[in-house]
Amino acid sequence: MQFVVRRLAFYVVAAWFAVTLNFLIPRAIPGNELDTLVAKAGPSMPPAGIEALKSRLGIGNQGSLLHQYFGYLGNLAHGNLGLSVAQYPEKVSTILGDTLPWTIGLVGAATIVAFIVGTLLGILAGWRRGGRFDTMLPGFTFLQAMPYFFLAELLVLLLANHWHIFPATGGQSLDVTPGLNWPFINSVLYHSWLPFFTIVITSMAGWMLQMRNVMITTIGEDYVLAAQAKGLKPRRIMLTYAARNAILPNIAGFALALGFVIAGAIVMEIVFSYPGVGYQLYNAVTGYDIPTMEGIFLAISGAVLVACLLADVALVIADPRTRIRASY
Repeated sequence: MQFVVRRLAFYVVAAWFAVTLNFLIPRAIPGNELDTLVAKAGPSMPPAGIEALKSRLGIGNQGSLLHQYFGYLGNLAHGNLGLSVAQYPEKVSTILGDTLPWTIGLVGAATIVAFIVGTLLGILAGWRRGGRFDTMLPGFTFLQAMPYFFLAELLVLLLANHWHIFPATGGQSLDVTPGLNWPFINSVLYHSWLPFFTIVITSMAGWMLQMRNVMITTIGEDYVLAAQAKGLKPRRIMLTYAARNAILPNIAGFALALGFVIAGAIVMEIVFSYPGVGYQLYNAVTGYDIPTMEGIFLAISGAVLVACLLADVALVIADPRTRIRASY
């Protein structure tokens, strides 16, 4: 119980630091949302329109920095992340609500598949060192070293433009109605295959290589040798004794990878014009949309903190030695 309280206190402090940093950084940047909107509207905007925008955006006589900070915390408590500049007058919370499902569905599923396949291949490659799966590792490593955008462009060139198997861009067809209906779901799945393959292919080798290396080290441990001396079945030794302990670093890495799912594969989403958080972040940066950047930063920070907490819990459950240390 004491371990849980300490960890929760740590994450509360980390969350406060992330929120405070998110408040201070935009205010250190010259200009504000009003300057961007006025520049887009041109010099023809009347003074009354500028004053209306000030009132709408909450810009003007806001008091001291401390007063602004507490007002910012109050808005966060009510779920008010401000208005988007690039898509004015759309709310940032609405934009996040529209884009998060796309990124979580695609990048989350691809991360899980890459982790499972890569970890299983790493177990087999480490258990049978020099075998068939071990010889596949250089090829997978080459694919991982290949930049996201290069593989994405290559898949688009071959599978979309040349062979016309999959669509090149977008998240859905324009002639379907969004909702829980089969035409829409089928269209989303059809448009997600290329970005899905891109993420899985380029990230699977990392899980495989890490699992293989730890498996090779674990196989030489005394408890594995003792299990072999007892005459236990090789499959049981591989899974129960070797893989169970070797997978612990992968569990921590997987939890962190899930946390960064919210960030999305930015380059991948840009290449495929996929309507996720990564593509929205790119549009916010190019459009000087500070409120949207703030909202996305908060979502990423929160997801990473939750993922780290889940990693701590998973390690305590999976490793008895961690439970013993945590009790002190």
